[in-house]
Amino acid sequence: MSYLNTEIQDNILVVTLDQPDSKVNKLTEELISEVKELLENTNPDDIDGIVMVSGKKNNFIAGADVEMLKNKKAPEEIEDLSQRGNRLLLQLENYPKPVVAAIHGSCLGGGLEVAMACNYRVASKHSDTVMGQPEVQLGLLPGGGGTQRLPRLIGVQNALSYMLTGKNIYPRKAYKLGLVDELTHRDAVLTAAKKAVGKINSGKFEREDKRSLVHQLMEGMSPLRNIIYSQARKRAKSESKGNYPAPEKIIDCVQEGYENGMQAGLQLESEYFGKLAATPESEAMVSLFFAMQNAKKNPNEEKAKEIQKIGVLGAGLMGSGIADVSANNEYRVLLKDQEAEQAAKGKKSIWDNLDKKRKKRIISEFERDRIASHVTPTGTYDGFENVGLVIEAVFEDLNLKKSIIKEVEEVTPDDYIFASNTSSLPITKIAKASRRPEQVVGMHYFSPVPKMPLLEIITTDQTADWVTATAREVGIQQGKHVIVVNDGPGFYTTRILAPFMNEALMLLEEGISIKELDKHMKRFGFPVGPATLFDEVGIDVAAHITEVLSDLFADRGVHPSKKPTELFEDGYKGKKNKKGFYKYEQKNGKMKKTDPNKEIYQYFGGSDRKSIDEQTVQQRMTLTMVNEAAWCLQEDILHNPTDGDLGAVLGLGFPPFLGGPFRYIDREGADTIVGRLEKFEQEHGPRFTPADILKEYAKDDKKFHQD
Repeated sequence: MSYLNTEIQDNILVVTLDQPDSKVNKLTEELISEVKELLENTNPDDIDGIVMVSGKKNNFIAGADVEMLKNKKAPEEIEDLSQRGNRLLLQLENYPKPVVAAIHGSCLGGGLEVAMACNYRVASKHSDTVMGQPEVQLGLLPGGGGTQRLPRLIGVQNALSYMLTGKNIYPRKAYKLGLVDELTHRDAVLTAAKKAVGKINSGKFEREDKRSLVHQLMEGMSPLRNIIYSQARKRAKSESKGNYPAPEKIIDCVQEGYENGMQAGLQLESEYFGKLAATPESEAMVSLFFAMQNAKKNPNEEKAKEIQKIGVLGAGLMGSGIADVSANNEYRVLLKDQEAEQAAKGKKSIWDNLDKKRKKRIISEFERDRIASHVTPTGTYDGFENVGLVIEAVFEDLNLKKSIIKEVEEVTPDDYIFASNTSSLPITKIAKASRRPEQVVGMHYFSPVPKMPLLEIITTDQTADWVTATAREVGIQQGKHVIVVNDGPGFYTTRILAPFMNEALMLLEEGISIKELDKHMKRFGFPVGPATLFDEVGIDVAAHITEVLSDLFADRGVHPSKKPTELFEDGYKGKKNKKGFYKYEQKNGKMKKTDPNKEIYQYFGGSDRKSIDEQTVQQRMTLTMVNEAAWCLQEDILHNPTDGDLGAVLGLGFPPFLGGPFRYIDREGADTIVGRLEKFEQEHGPRFTPADILKEYAKDDKKFHQD
């Protein structure tokens, strides 16, 4: 079947992009070939112009088919692919008649590169429409002319800002920047695109330079542009800690193209695209991309029950966050707290988030109010008689959760599902309070819920398949990447975080400073240091988790630090009460971290601090997490290594360029990891004893991933 459907309308060749057997259009080798053939076989004298429009509901071209890269064996093959794509887009850009892109829905990566090669871009104002160059998130650079055309359309500084972060560009911002030439209603993009052909042919269109005067001045002179490139490199190095090679290569390509011409820029872009695709960092991030794609699919979708209405218990930060992602994805939500007033505050926080989007012109005022209307705050169980799923997000107390199950079962239908958002309490123990334990499941969200992409579903031996399938489907509809794990203390993510955080306490007792500890782990690639994380999560929560997991670790001869409990009992909770490893102050209505709290050193041997070798700190911290991940796979908490990698990266901030704990083991070699652990075991005891599965993989020279 053909990717392209063509039709002459008003003497304009309307080319409909509709990839067969796919929900989305992707930039594939087949599409490149078909567009090339179309341009070569269409006589420009016979038409007024070309309009490219999508046959899919909510996307123009969602991006390049990453599978293409996976199938190429050498950097040279990937470089050749980029060169072929660039030759085609130059052909499109220089076609004798106007070529117009009619954009609705996602237009990302290679999709945006196709649109930028067109002579004019019409986009819908709809919130489904989103543009961007997210290749840096795969350890790559835009390989279809993006490093050349984006700076020429919106300016060097604006383009670098988006290419170095992979940030989305929404329609009104795209228009303001000059990335698109016209905005219209989603149903009018084709009509507007056809009119644009006439406008260009009649000489009535001239693209306006929408850069600020300062940007025009800075970017208009070569010496000043050199300052832009230099500052961009400094910022990129500071933010990436030197762990990601792509940002610097993006800047190089922009500079080459701007200083030596587009052809030189395209040539360098293709060369670097091939080289970056072969780096271990990109390979790790591409593997994560595929894992994330799979975590958006439900293997048992046919078993899932349709859910229309969700009850959320607890309207605090977690509960209102769960209600937020539910309402934003068309679920009706009853948000219950002990008092209706508290529930109303929870709804207000959802409305505030929606209003921020409205102010940024991502959604309209009507959309804000419509989505907010999905949430009904309440202090009672009125209306729960027809909810399909209840998610509790109350205080981490087993008896409280058990009593809530009993309350809920009195007012809900027999086929409802009870999900607990606990971060550590075994679901099996919670389910004991239920008349229908097979309908109890864990749905562990991460804070802040609207921003964190992971959902960890926890099943017990009794959980029914349809319940798991339904919970997974709800998570996917909420926009989450879902992993399913088996029950046990701390499940997977909390369990592997616990020894990591414990090691931070051990290092503090050995004399490292808070600042140095955090700096070392951020340089390794974690988004925040462990001391900062203690404050963010809450020292009270850490104390609770230590208690829940103590028996599990004691069975292996490991006795975690009692410091979290000691600190909590002395009033330390972290950021929430401004008393933690750092000091805090209010700035512009937000709580800001300031200096390390030196008073806390009294719990760790006094104020005299010493420096500890950076690599030693990084390895001790990281290997505790990696080793615990292996224990979880060995004990069947995890179903497979891929879920382990995804959970650690998306839930805990394990460095994406390393691909996750199991990719890291494969990269370093299981024998190397075991050797490092055994060395630390000799120095520090059984908390570093390698998991049996690691020793087995080291002995047999096996890898956890076969690709």
